[in-house]
Amino acid sequence: MPSRIDATFARCRAEGRAALVTYVMAGDPDPETSLKVLEALPAAGADIVEFGLPFTDPMADGPAIQAAGLRALGAGQGLEKTLDLIRRFRAGNADTPVILMGYYNPIHTYGVARFLDAAVEAGIDGLIVVDLPPEEDDELCLPALARGLAFIRLATPTTDDARLPAVLANTAGFVYYVSITGITGTATPDFGQVAQAVQRIGRHTDLPVVVGFGVKSGAHAEAIARSADGVVVGSALVDALHRSLDGEGRAQAGTVAAVAGLVRELAAGVRAAAGAR
Repeated sequence: MPSRIDATFARCRAEGRAALVTYVMAGDPDPETSLKVLEALPAAGADIVEFGLPFTDPMADGPAIQAAGLRALGAGQGLEKTLDLIRRFRAGNADTPVILMGYYNPIHTYGVARFLDAAVEAGIDGLIVVDLPPEEDDELCLPALARGLAFIRLATPTTDDARLPAVLANTAGFVYYVSITGITGTATPDFGQVAQAVQRIGRHTDLPVVVGFGVKSGAHAEAIARSADGVVVGSALVDALHRSLDGEGRAQAGTVAAVAGLVRELAAGVRAAAGAR
């Protein structure tokens, strides 16, 4: 039986389009609002959801996601509560793949074996742990794969053909191509260069290649979706949520709708590219 991730990409291929992958931070701005946002993503057009695990030192994240993590930590969000939110999401959604994205420290502190048991039980489909390189695969990657969890690796503009085989060796689910150098949400990608990079990576793997970092609008999503198997949007959604909060950083009546509205725009952009693939 194919995994939820594999089944989702197969469905998108059958529809002749890229997948839309959306990222939000667990617990931002509070756990209950975070769950409502998570539940709204698939209904608005997201095919796969990435749920950020808040961490105090997120080295790969830009200001928007760093701030979201601090809001979540301030609201008491941690690994155990993040797993609980995913369990609650799964109670009403059995089909949408959920990728937990974060850093190794909270997982290591929790205990790898204990974490993997809890992740499988909660309904997580894959992991993106940005500070574990291929040389550290014994730490988490290989145990995760043995439990049926996809371990999704990032490739960057500086990942050359000599390095790429090591990056891809134990990657599963999809390959996440980072379209810009630097941190999240700080620049707009060069769409022509992205298309060339997707083709290059595709010569080394049969896995879907999705592209993220710097995608802010439906037009950006459409441009990326012309060449990639998926489009990841994170900082723009986190920004939309942030702008909807009141002066004290609390959710308002329009918070969930603000995020869902941008997801609908992004989904329309991805679907508009279907004829150009």
